[in-house]
Amino acid sequence: MYARAAATTAALLGAGALVLPTATATAQTPAPSTVRHDQPLVVAHRGASAYAPENTFAAIDKARDMGFRWVENDVQRTKDGELVIMHDDTLKRTTNVEELYPDRAPWKVKDFTAAEIARLDAGSWFSKKYAGQRVPTLEQYMRRVSHNHQKLVFEFKKPELYPGIEKQGLRILRNEGWLDKHHVKSKLVIQSFSADSVKTVHKLRPDVKTGFLGTPSVAELPAYARFADQINSSHTTISAAYVSAIHALKGPHGKPLEIFTWTVNDAASAKRAAGFGVDGIITNTPDVVREALRDD
Repeated sequence: MYARAAATTAALLGAGALVLPTATATAQTPAPSTVRHDQPLVVAHRGASAYAPENTFAAIDKARDMGFRWVENDVQRTKDGELVIMHDDTLKRTTNVEELYPDRAPWKVKDFTAAEIARLDAGSWFSKKYAGQRVPTLEQYMRRVSHNHQKLVFEFKKPELYPGIEKQGLRILRNEGWLDKHHVKSKLVIQSFSADSVKTVHKLRPDVKTGFLGTPSVAELPAYARFADQINSSHTTISAAYVSAIHALKGPHGKPLEIFTWTVNDAASAKRAAGFGVDGIITNTPDVVREALRDD
């Protein structure tokens, strides 16, 4: 997740964008559980990505082995319409795509088929130990998360590049058993930097817990609270007052808004964020954050 997506909130909340589901539709759906506890929830960002290659089985398995139930991922779409787990919209940084396909620059995910992406090594860039790790499809990833008994903060990455990706992603989640009452209540959050994408998810599945990635002004928070259960901001952009302003509002399910802050990778920042009263901390180093919170 990058702060790059802070295109003006005014644009995101333009008159044409605020087409929301009716209050009646939202009221008829069960409300997801709200995170409330003494310490923030710790979410392994792209898996335990400081210790294994991001968005791979190795990363979520590492998070599991370290005792972390919540992981975060990123979803994009291939040329032939498959959803895959990848943060960047290009394959260059985290695979050997330049070596296998030297004449295909700039190596955009959307320009490669799922079969071509399945050939890529998504681990060697990180360490020889992880050579042969692959880019999972969303179906493969969800089955691994289920096998690990983990929970998921699911991000639609750059949805403006992939029209209809929200409906497609929800269909896959449903097919993999992730949109039943049990998962929706306590195991899933869907987020995006795109307000339109979050609104689309909320319209299609009003029961699913959603998060907007960004730091809207306090004055703008009530508009976001109409379709987002969480305001998930960079830890460098928040304060105790801002967190309190979030918690003072109720989201679309009638429960207090939450905030998961990112990407917190050191003890001092973790303690600072926890002191603000955040509900969750998204981190590449979940063990460091866990120890910092224990010591706080």
